[in-house]
Amino acid sequence: MPVEVGIWRLGERPEKIDLSTLDYEEKLEDALTKDLSILSPELMMIGCQILTTYGKFIDILAMDADGNLSVIELKKDRTPRDVTAQLFDYASWVQSLSYEEISTIYSEKNNGKKLEQGFGEFFDSSLPEQINQSHELIVVASDLDLSTERIIGYLADNYGVPVNAVFFRFFRDEGREYLVRSWLIDPDEAVQKVSKSSARKGGEPWNGRDFYISLGEGVHRNWEDCVKYGFVSGGQGKWYSQTIRKLLFPGARVFVNIPKIGYVGVGIVKGPATPVKEFKVAVEGRETPILDAPLEAPSMAENADDLELCEYLVRVEWIKTVPRTQAYWEKGFFASQHTACRLRNSFTIEKLSEHFELED
Repeated sequence: MPVEVGIWRLGERPEKIDLSTLDYEEKLEDALTKDLSILSPELMMIGCQILTTYGKFIDILAMDADGNLSVIELKKDRTPRDVTAQLFDYASWVQSLSYEEISTIYSEKNNGKKLEQGFGEFFDSSLPEQINQSHELIVVASDLDLSTERIIGYLADNYGVPVNAVFFRFFRDEGREYLVRSWLIDPDEAVQKVSKSSARKGGEPWNGRDFYISLGEGVHRNWEDCVKYGFVSGGQGKWYSQTIRKLLFPGARVFVNIPKIGYVGVGIVKGPATPVKEFKVAVEGRETPILDAPLEAPSMAENADDLELCEYLVRVEWIKTVPRTQAYWEKGFFASQHTACRLRNSFTIEKLSEHFELED
């Protein structure tokens, strides 16, 4: 059950801001069409009102950084049976879309722009060679009846169906309008449920804790600094920082790999991703901005004033680290171009746990 949101204006006495439902559906659809980041900053708009071969229209079709698709449907005034049946009908069509078909849809909905160009501009990365390897279904609503909620919860909990619902509330205050968002199922929890289902289909589930970190060394970051001051980092472009900003959470366990060298450490995340100019470390017993600390990486401060391009650091309490000269690698180990991603490969986890002498 999503958390109900209330807003109060503070003054001599708190005054509750009233929820507005006037022209709700039209306002919400218009807002999402203009800026899909209201729903999720990690989704790129493919297009709106996408005509399927069944003669129906998908409200919004989007893509994430891995090239997977999201079908987004506004509930409007439809019944629980109608909205869920419609979503699954769309899913059966979307899962069969080819690279060429998705490219054509994007180009038609974006004034002839190529999918590769749009993806590169949005994610600051090249489009993956394989796209649409999986998809998710999202119901957008102002409220959700118990029947629809039960259907979504049942399918997600018991069968790992990638379906979720997001709620938006409009509030008005002295001529201003506000939009408040809440999810039926926490997006990270939803990923775990789908992951467990994928195990039954031949994939490996995610254990809800372990992450892979690709630490690309260079002038902006250095493994010795990471060990000394307790952090991992990524940046110098949205694509390089967005995964550690979005995915990592306190308590997560990270396995760090230096590309083409090997795994060099494992630790526990102790805080959220922080822009480099705000990150502080201990130097001779005193809390010091990391940019004022002695560093092996000479250009960590580059783009420090640009929140999209700057380096982002995540505090880590190291369990075990080794110098890069003692990095560990075996054929079959997992590796990825993403700065951070969920680590599902059991072979890699088991071998690293043994190598780093982890208790579990």
